[in-house]
Amino acid sequence: MPAMRAILLSCTVLALPACTFVKLAPGAQQVKVLSAAPTGCERRGDVAVSITHRVGFYERDDTRVRDELELLARNEAPGLNANRISPLGPPEDGSQRWAMWRCN
Repeated sequence: MPAMRAILLSCTVLALPACTFVKLAPGAQQVKVLSAAPTGCERRGDVAVSITHRVGFYERDDTRVRDELELLARNEAPGLNANRISPLGPPEDGSQRWAMWRCN
């Protein structure tokens, strides 16, 4: 019986990295992600987003963490009346800052 619990726990831990913890919010579908600050757009503010990047001893995949940070930033944009976002720097320890832009 203890062996079966260990196997189930191992399967759960191995399946965890495949989970996406962040879902795209309504209104965030139209938000475009830019690699740099745009020209001719109004800056609507900055946001800092963060996600769990480590679960116990397990370090989550960098690509998944980056994708989820982007989704979180896109989810924040409609609240600032922004339709574009651009990173202000690379992710660090599961956190990242983003600039919010309103472009025509």
